[in-house]
Amino acid sequence: MALRKSSKQLFVDKESLVTLGLIKEGILHPVHKLMSKDEAYEVDKNGFYKGKRFPMSFTFAPNGKRNQNTIKNAKKGEKLELILNNKKRGEIIVDEVFEVDQMQKIVKIFGSVDTENLVIERLLKRLGNWAVSGDFILDSDYVKNVKQQIANAKKALDAQRVSAIMMTANPFHRAHERLIRITLEKSDLLVIFLLKPYEQEGLLPFELRKKTLQYFVENYVHKNRILIIPFDNSYVYADNKNAVLDSIIARNFGCNRMVFSEYYSGIGVYYDKNHMKTVLDEYSDLPEIDIMAKFVFCNECNTLVNSRTCPHGTHHHIKYNSSSLLALLQEGILPPAVLMRKDISAIILSSIYPNRFKNVTQIYDDLFPSMGLIEAHNDRDFYMELMKLYQTTSLT
Repeated sequence: MALRKSSKQLFVDKESLVTLGLIKEGILHPVHKLMSKDEAYEVDKNGFYKGKRFPMSFTFAPNGKRNQNTIKNAKKGEKLELILNNKKRGEIIVDEVFEVDQMQKIVKIFGSVDTENLVIERLLKRLGNWAVSGDFILDSDYVKNVKQQIANAKKALDAQRVSAIMMTANPFHRAHERLIRITLEKSDLLVIFLLKPYEQEGLLPFELRKKTLQYFVENYVHKNRILIIPFDNSYVYADNKNAVLDSIIARNFGCNRMVFSEYYSGIGVYYDKNHMKTVLDEYSDLPEIDIMAKFVFCNECNTLVNSRTCPHGTHHHIKYNSSSLLALLQEGILPPAVLMRKDISAIILSSIYPNRFKNVTQIYDDLFPSMGLIEAHNDRDFYMELMKLYQTTSLT
């Protein structure tokens, strides 16, 4: 879209544009436009929008002096252009301009006003005091393309049972593998939304996480029944609302089953007379919800087990803690194969520490069995063979 110097403009980032795209494409149904003041108030007070339970209001109040002045002075019926990287990416037809309560908004999204929380601090910097409501158009095909990918996969497989999993795979470990396999058993198609947060602090690079997940799917499961969707993950899915919003998003993308771990943020698992309850029970039109117990490796069962059904105590359980596994990898330590598949670890370590060894081929030939032939080897080959030695037990 061409820019007009005389037009009124709002400057947005990709995160805002993707969130608007979700609304426009019906992925946050029943929300199809920016909420008015009364609609937002009704959602935040009573939890309903157009007669349906909904977790939070969606208002548009981009911060910045120029943006806020443009919104505050906008008139009903005016068009405000949405600008990203000096290009027009859409426009809003103004219906109403109103003030928003920043702290109330924060509480509704995150359940607290802890400004030491980095995500909350970031949102406060993004959120202005004046919001604009109304319909809008976008020049962005991201969400539309995701919808089409899923629709095409469903059609190709004539899939009736379509399951969804949201994951970061940071890093991808054995418990992730088990979750995927179990879900696939009950699915014609499994859609894995690989989350791509805008703030990457504490995460492996997205392309590396994607590479390891794709490697597992390509080599160890029926790849034609799994669709990996790189999914831009906005701040609005954070903390106590994300399980509900994830379920709504999965449903509107065409999935009829949503799979969570019981430790997934925002589920709020509790037990009433031995029956599992969650906050998701309040919503009647979500996809089927399947909540998996935590997976651990039991050194008595000698296999990966469901923590809810294993008869042995937690002192027998080896846990799959993503942050601790990531800490090992970041220090250059090869995790045991019981925690992570050796080829996955090799992919990650060879990426984090490229050209780590001055002469990896020489070290490889000095340590590992060979056919007597001189062959070139890379860091990934080295880690793979090193893990085999870790798994040799005759002298231990």
